[in-house]
Amino acid sequence: MDRLRTELELRGYSDATKKKYLKYNADLLKLIGKQADDINKDDIKKYLAYLVGTKKTAARSVNLARAALLFFHNQVLEKSISGVNVPKVQKSLPSVLTKEEVISLITAAKTRKSSFIIQLLYGTGVRVSELCALKRSDLELQQGTGWVRSGKGGKDRMILLPQELYKELERKTPQSFVLEGKNGPLSPRTVQEVVKNAAKRAKIAKKVTPHTLRHSFATHLLEAGNDIRIIQELLGHANLQTTQIYTHVSNERKLRVQNPLDALNDR
Repeated sequence: MDRLRTELELRGYSDATKKKYLKYNADLLKLIGKQADDINKDDIKKYLAYLVGTKKTAARSVNLARAALLFFHNQVLEKSISGVNVPKVQKSLPSVLTKEEVISLITAAKTRKSSFIIQLLYGTGVRVSELCALKRSDLELQQGTGWVRSGKGGKDRMILLPQELYKELERKTPQSFVLEGKNGPLSPRTVQEVVKNAAKRAKIAKKVTPHTLRHSFATHLLEAGNDIRIIQELLGHANLQTTQIYTHVSNERKLRVQNPLDALNDR
């Protein structure tokens, strides 16, 4: 496990990914009862089958477990294990709020701070972990921009800041976190609870999470006619295909298309 941990550190994997990769590999060794060097392809397939069949683990998690095991055994232990198949992850369209629902969510926030959190999530499109790590020193209010430092994939990226929040952001001390609690930055869990409670008070039937606001940010930018490659950069997607899912979500442009039969009748 020490060799795996070292390799994950060297490659700049996030803390969450490191934790998952170490867990799945440790669980494999515990279930199979062998040393890592003795693990073979059949052992890995047996463990993944255990996750799928006995544990009823979600396909997305099984795919992550497969990636974790193959990374360790192929990249670290330099084996050549291939042909390990797992169930495909069913692609589903992300849940998106309408603009009216976003307004309702902000209005339903219990406190000024809760409203500020929701507006920041929607106005920047950042991930909840990125928002919790954001410092006042990362912001350039004169330019209307900010910087997510070492985001997903270990990359820095520029974000846009809502003018609506400038005054609130200016009050922060240079070295403080944008979202602070009593003992440092707010935790992602706290931010999730803020959004969940506001959605409940707003009586929004959809499941609303901080990531829902990120989806809504991207979809509303696309509906406003912004270039999808710019949206890709703002979201920090490495692959354009990831961003293109929002072209399937956006309905506003579709509703502006004139039906061809109506066009014939107009003539």
